[in-house]
Amino acid sequence: MSEIGYTNFTDVIISKRNGEELSEVVIRQFVEETNSNAIPDYQIAAFLMAVTCRGMTDRETAALALAMADSGRKADLSEIPGIKVDKHSSGGVGDKCTLVSLPIVASLGVSVAKLSGRSLGFTGGTLDKLESITGFRTGLSRDSFVKQAQTIGMVVAGQTSDLAPADNRLYALRNLTGTIESIPLIASSIMSKKLASGCDKFVLNVTCGSGAFMKNMEDARKLADIMVQIGKQTNHEVYVIISSMDEPLGKAVGNSLEVVEAYETLSGKGSEAVLEISLEIAAAMLAMAGRGSLEDCLAMAQRAVLDGRALATFKRFVSAQGGRLDPRGRPILSEHVGTRRGVPSGKTGVIKSINTALVGKAAQILGAGRETKQDRIDPAAGIKVECRVGDSIEKGKPLAWMHTNRNDMIEPALKIMLEAFEIDSSAKPGSIKPLPLILDRIGTITSE
Repeated sequence: MSEIGYTNFTDVIISKRNGEELSEVVIRQFVEETNSNAIPDYQIAAFLMAVTCRGMTDRETAALALAMADSGRKADLSEIPGIKVDKHSSGGVGDKCTLVSLPIVASLGVSVAKLSGRSLGFTGGTLDKLESITGFRTGLSRDSFVKQAQTIGMVVAGQTSDLAPADNRLYALRNLTGTIESIPLIASSIMSKKLASGCDKFVLNVTCGSGAFMKNMEDARKLADIMVQIGKQTNHEVYVIISSMDEPLGKAVGNSLEVVEAYETLSGKGSEAVLEISLEIAAAMLAMAGRGSLEDCLAMAQRAVLDGRALATFKRFVSAQGGRLDPRGRPILSEHVGTRRGVPSGKTGVIKSINTALVGKAAQILGAGRETKQDRIDPAAGIKVECRVGDSIEKGKPLAWMHTNRNDMIEPALKIMLEAFEIDSSAKPGSIKPLPLILDRIGTITSE
C-alpha cells in the first residue's frame, strides 16, 4: 500500500485479506486511529481476522510492535544504573519463574525493575501472585519504583493503562474474535509492552505444549524467531528460551500456592523443575548485563541460591513493598481455603501424560484464575500436583490436591482433573522417562 497512508480503512482490510504487505506508514496510522477510537471495533476485528488468516511479514510485525509501544507513555529507567534487562514468559500452568529468577539476578548486583500486568486464564499473573501476600503493594509511584530498584535491586509494579494502550484495545478484541493465537499478533503484543518498559535487553521464555499458547515446537520457534527479529529491527537484544509446558511447572498451580513454592525453591527445598528454568533465565539475564559467559553466569546463579543470597533478596523485596513476613521470614498469605480435596488415582500404573490445560482449567474454576478482567481471583485457591510424567502411582493414592472456597465447584473440577492424567497400567516403573524442560534457545547474547 501507499507510503502516504490511507483514507479508508476498508482498503487496508482488503489489502491484508489479499495477503499484501502493509507499509510502516499504514501500520502506524492504523495504531494511532485505534488508540484514538477513530476505527470502530468491527473493522478492527475484521483486520485482526485478516492478519490471523494471511499472516504478517517480520517487517510488518516489527512495525506494529513499535507503533503500539509508541502509542502511550514509555517508562523512563534512566536513573537506574547499568544495563536494564527484563524477562517475560508467554505463560502456562504453574509458571512462577519470575518470583525465583529475579531475586537471583538482583542478589548478584544487577538491578531488576519490572512492570507487570494481570492475566486472563488459568491463574493470575505475577501481580496476582504477589498480592496474595498480606500487605503487598503493586501500585507504586515512579519515585518509589526507581528508589527501590536502586536500594533493594528489585522492584515489581503494575503497568499502567498508558503503557502501549493501543495493544490493550487490540488484546481485548482478540479475546472476543478468535484471533488470540495469531503468532504475529502475539509477538507484536509482547514486544510492544517490552519496548515501552524502558529496558535495554530482554530474556523471553516461550512455553510449548498442552498448557501453553504454542502447542508445538514449530509454532514456538516461529514466535521466538519473530521476537528476536523485532529486537534486531528496534536495536534491542532478545534471547528466547523455549521450555516445555506438557505438564505443570512444579507442583503448585494457584497464586498463594505458587508464592510458597517459589519461596521453597529459593530455599533449596522446592521444585527442581522450577529451579532449572529459573536458573536458565537468570543466567541469560546476567550474561546480557555483562556479568560473563552464560556458563559462568549459570554457576553464579546456582551459588546465589545455595548460599542464601537470592532468598535474602526475595525477603527484602517483599518487605520493601509492604508484604508481611512471619518470624521465620516466610510470606504471610492474605487468605486461606476452607476445603482441601484429593484427586484419587483410578488405577495403579505409571503416569504417561498430563493434559496441562485441563489442570489449569480445574484450577481456574476452583477460583485461581479469571475469564474476564472483572472476575475476582481467590488467592488461596488452586491445585497441588503430586505426580509428574514417569512417576509410579497406586490406585486410590492422590494424583493431586484441590484447594478451594468454592465447594460447589469441587465435583466439576474433580471430573476435569481425573481426565487430565493418563495412567499406563501395563508400564513398568522407570519405563516412561520424565519430559525434558529446556527445548531450545533462540538468539545470541552479547556480553558488554
